[in-house]
Amino acid sequence: MSENIANKVVVITGASSGLGEATARHLASLGAKVVLGARRADKLEKIAGEIRTAGGEAEYLKTDVTVPSEVQALVDKAVSAYGRLDVIINNAGLMAIAPISELKVDEWDRMIDINIKGVLYGVAAALPVFQQQKSGHFINISSVAGIKVFSPGGTVYSGTKYAVRAISDGLRHEVGGDIRTTTIEPGAVESELKYGSSHQESADMLGAFYQLAIPSDSVARAIAYAIEQPANVDINEIVLRPTVQDF
Repeated sequence: MSENIANKVVVITGASSGLGEATARHLASLGAKVVLGARRADKLEKIAGEIRTAGGEAEYLKTDVTVPSEVQALVDKAVSAYGRLDVIINNAGLMAIAPISELKVDEWDRMIDINIKGVLYGVAAALPVFQQQKSGHFINISSVAGIKVFSPGGTVYSGTKYAVRAISDGLRHEVGGDIRTTTIEPGAVESELKYGSSHQESADMLGAFYQLAIPSDSVARAIAYAIEQPANVDINEIVLRPTVQDF
């Protein structure tokens, strides 16, 4: 059903690497028009250039999802460039794993700002467009850590990802009908997310754990599956993890 993806305009945050980059490349290969946002403009420029060289359509804008005006500017760029917005993928995230007793309050704040408020800013920017069009699709990236608390050290990270699931569920109830909402909950997936911990013991644990990670394009294909469904089908949740990951 990739014909349901062709020509759709898709905004992706956290698009400079990992899940965001893989999703941008995959959707563009299926004919979507992708608009990429992240803080590293040089990487966005390279990815967008390679998508165009391969025959796809891509725009990009340096975007910090903790700044509402920058997320709004990213959505505005999509509408300006392509005349509409069909999907926003709220993907930007930070995983700073550490025992809560380490009291890394600055990292707690940063995870809340990126993982929760960043999603809400994406919703705030895209929802008026979707309501005016009477169509649209929110895809919010949570985690298996939003289903079961990641332990040890993942209490606050899991809290942010539980919040993404709650926000997505409430959003579906409030604006569903013409507007779809999907939550993606990946397990260990190869990306830069595993490098977010400043606590060395936790970083070492994650390095060992992520030996079982599956490629980022596994998530890209799951996202494509949700997008390509007919307009009257809303894929509410997709949980995916390595076959050898038992939690």
